[in-house]
Amino acid sequence: MTKATKFDQDLIRQLATLLDETNLTEIELEQKDFRVRVARQVTIEAASAAPAYAAPVAAAVPAPVEVAVSADPANHPGAVASPMVGTAYMAPEPGARAFIEVGSVVREGDTLLIIEAMKTMNQIPSPKSGKVTAILVEDGQPVEFGEPLVIIE
Repeated sequence: MTKATKFDQDLIRQLATLLDETNLTEIELEQKDFRVRVARQVTIEAASAAPAYAAPVAAAVPAPVEVAVSADPANHPGAVASPMVGTAYMAPEPGARAFIEVGSVVREGDTLLIIEAMKTMNQIPSPKSGKVTAILVEDGQPVEFGEPLVIIE
């Protein structure tokens, strides 16, 4: 094991310990040509008999459509998984209208949400046309690779 690798592993362990001590979900450190990011996986459990998660939206919005979402939304055939680790945003900018809402009809290629990863805003397109029956993340929520974001039927 090289000294650089040993240093990197020790630094990562120290940052992981700092995550636990401070209850943060992510730490990123950058110095010259060296960059390291340590993130904690956040698990969200759906309460039984609760309506599907919906993004917070402005007042005067119709009630969300209640949908039967399986215990594991990742197994749903209409689940759209996150293609990367980052922070999910439901609108193009703070205070703007969300790209989608529960009940929205989307076409293949329409933007569902944005994931910020390494200070880059990545639009997440709809993989198919259909109706949004569940939004499984909230605005500003950290997401993991493969985590279900939206269900389209």
